[in-house]
Amino acid sequence: MPTAIPCLLMRGGTSKGPFFNAAHLPDDVATRDRVLLAALGSPDRRQIDGLGGAHPLSSKIGIVSLSTQPGVDLEFLFAQVQPDQDAVDTRPNCGNMLAAAVPFALETGMLQPRGDRATYCVLSRNTGMRTEITVPLDKGQLAELGDAHIDGVPGSAAPIEVRFLETAGSVCKRLLPTGNPRDRFNVRGAGFAPFILDATCIDNGMPLVIFEAAHVGATGYETVAELDAHMDLRRRVEALRLQAAVAMGLGDVSAKSYPKMTMIAPPRHGGALTTRSFIPHVCHESVGVLAAVTVATAITLPGTVCDGLAVRCPGPGTERLSIEHPSGALAMNLSDAAAQNPALPKVALLRTARVLMRGEVMVPSTVWKGPA
Repeated sequence: MPTAIPCLLMRGGTSKGPFFNAAHLPDDVATRDRVLLAALGSPDRRQIDGLGGAHPLSSKIGIVSLSTQPGVDLEFLFAQVQPDQDAVDTRPNCGNMLAAAVPFALETGMLQPRGDRATYCVLSRNTGMRTEITVPLDKGQLAELGDAHIDGVPGSAAPIEVRFLETAGSVCKRLLPTGNPRDRFNVRGAGFAPFILDATCIDNGMPLVIFEAAHVGATGYETVAELDAHMDLRRRVEALRLQAAVAMGLGDVSAKSYPKMTMIAPPRHGGALTTRSFIPHVCHESVGVLAAVTVATAITLPGTVCDGLAVRCPGPGTERLSIEHPSGALAMNLSDAAAQNPALPKVALLRTARVLMRGEVMVPSTVWKGPA
């Protein structure tokens, strides 16, 4: 008989995937990873034998547990699965899936409600980042209705405020991993002529390599389908990624999902900057939350590749930045101390989340026979 594991299928921001109570999964990491791969149906491009949606944005997993640390309510472990690969990546964060952690815990009774509006502290086990998540409540659960709309998701829902407390150097251990706001790379690889370009390597919640679209033969305004079909461009971007990762101290990342690659161009729709993100081999339908946070931070730092492209309207104390992406824009409030004091709360943005289905995922007993 297959092993039945309780889970909720949830949308968090512009991503979705199964959420699990950590207590319902194997303690052994290798066994847990085999269970997660089987649950999503990887490795298989269509993920036909699992819950995966045949795309990185719908091949994500949330694992939630109660925390014993002082001042922390929940611990959240994000896992990224690629449809056609047999690896589970738990090193980077995911701000979109993080937005669904508190709704999951409330729905499953892990957390107790606190009035009509409550704030919970969540520790991301991937990088040790702490986040304050504020949710509106109705009868102890995330409110069903609301007027919050995020680009990339149809309709509106109850607003979830996500405030990141510790983001700088999430994976690379410092904001600017190379020590420079801008680095020059001589990129070589099979299938294209060598080229030279400047890029900003930065990690403020997500390791990113930011570069101008024009320097890789693009405009920066292409559709997702156009970029995914542009094989020559994708080869160039991957060669840059592999080279930049070494400079960032990440080593060989050929089998890893980071650093993400962010192509930029001047804004067209009133935002600060236009982006096209590769995650890392296909183009994101919108933009990752922490990728947008990291881009916004790069905009505020002098000397990055964003200088001369980004449009800013700074105000006293807090600057509102809107990062344009293929599905619209993601707006956030960024404090003046974004880079100078990473210990202070500095980034707040709006997300939504929803329970799509509850039940049990059936995993072959040959993968895991269940708890003893």
